[in-house]
Amino acid sequence: MKRLLPRPFLSAVLALTWLGLNNTLAPGQVLLALTLGLLLPRLLGPFLPPAPRLRSPGTMARLLGVVLRDILVANVEVARRILGRESALRPAFVRVPLDLRDPLGVATLAAIVTLTPGTLSADLSDDSSQLIVHALHVADVAGLVAAIKQRYETPLRAIFP
Repeated sequence: MKRLLPRPFLSAVLALTWLGLNNTLAPGQVLLALTLGLLLPRLLGPFLPPAPRLRSPGTMARLLGVVLRDILVANVEVARRILGRESALRPAFVRVPLDLRDPLGVATLAAIVTLTPGTLSADLSDDSSQLIVHALHVADVAGLVAAIKQRYETPLRAIFP
């Protein structure tokens, strides 16, 4: 089975993406989607990085819930701040020290920070020990760092070995 489907998740994503882009379930498109999903991972296998080993699906689900909730809350907060007085904004760059070492985990953390309105992952230090985050409003630097580490980095450390 591993020979036929070396990367089942990638195969499924490719097939579903093809169908989504074509916006049809016509038999020809379904057949083409399945063909692409089966062939591309096998043909491109030598050029792809090793598949990530993820742990703790329950933690992943909880992290997804936290991120979605934070995105909703941050949207309202950013809208409120933007519609308010400009002088009330205190934008800042903040250095977040990282305990997370897995490159995919660090990339996921940077993506989560960027997806949350009002914050943006601006840079990663050369030694990957700090994530530089730009925030639209920073009242408490230590509080922002603690929130990112507790809400996002801690679960990611449990997910990425």
